[in-house]
Amino acid sequence: MEAQTRLEKFSELLCREDFGLAEACLLIAQDAYPDLDVAHYLARIDALAATVKRRVAGDAFAKQKVVALNRHLFDELGFRGDVRDYYDPRNSYLNEVLERRTGIPITLSILYMEVGRRLGLRFQGVSFPGHFLVKLPVSGGHLVLDPFCGGEAQSESELRARLARVVPEHNANKLPLSQFLHAATPRQIVARVLRNLKGIYLQSEEAQNMLKVTQRMVMVAPHAAEEVRDRGLAYSKLDCFRAALADLQDYLKRRPDAPDAGEIRDKVAELRLACARLN
Repeated sequence: MEAQTRLEKFSELLCREDFGLAEACLLIAQDAYPDLDVAHYLARIDALAATVKRRVAGDAFAKQKVVALNRHLFDELGFRGDVRDYYDPRNSYLNEVLERRTGIPITLSILYMEVGRRLGLRFQGVSFPGHFLVKLPVSGGHLVLDPFCGGEAQSESELRARLARVVPEHNANKLPLSQFLHAATPRQIVARVLRNLKGIYLQSEEAQNMLKVTQRMVMVAPHAAEEVRDRGLAYSKLDCFRAALADLQDYLKRRPDAPDAGEIRDKVAELRLACARLN
């Protein structure tokens, strides 16, 4: 499938009110795996859910379904968090997570939520500071689960310990946990997946992959001027001068007083000269 067609399909998906996270992530993975069969991997997720469904009673409580889900995914199939090579880009592509049974918090959470949704579990993603989690509404509150660690339920003390690793401990103990446990929207979750990939490819200076990620990121967050800037910088590294110039001019129009505005203006001047030489 051509790159433009892949982006068009992704754009169409984003227009849906409540799109499927698995489908969105598999469309993202087509950038790295152009021949990836999205329907094949969605069917594999269906099969995971079907196996769990056969093992629980029709009137099973949500917590009973969670126990069965954890047993199948983590105990039997061995899905696990990658603690040895966390920033391996394969951990951010859902097809590779399914193949290797290894991932990072957000991709394992997406798989967990998508299988759970097929079981009738109303899972919600949580962009907890530093570590993506999943929550499930239950009587009296929420059950917070960590698919990176086998779907373990997280106590208040464990959540506060996680928070203390990211914010100063004296603040972590005072802040209400509820403010960190808001449900993330599908669009916010997809943006987090893309930001992870963006960070990986920025670090490894892989401009072509960086461009692919930023093209999708601009579609997910069209009002984020910084994403347009980063796409422009990726275009520039690939000597796509006119596209780079258009993006960086757009960024300056949106953010004329940005901290990096001077640096970007210098880049724009450089790109204008490069474009002139093309004529």
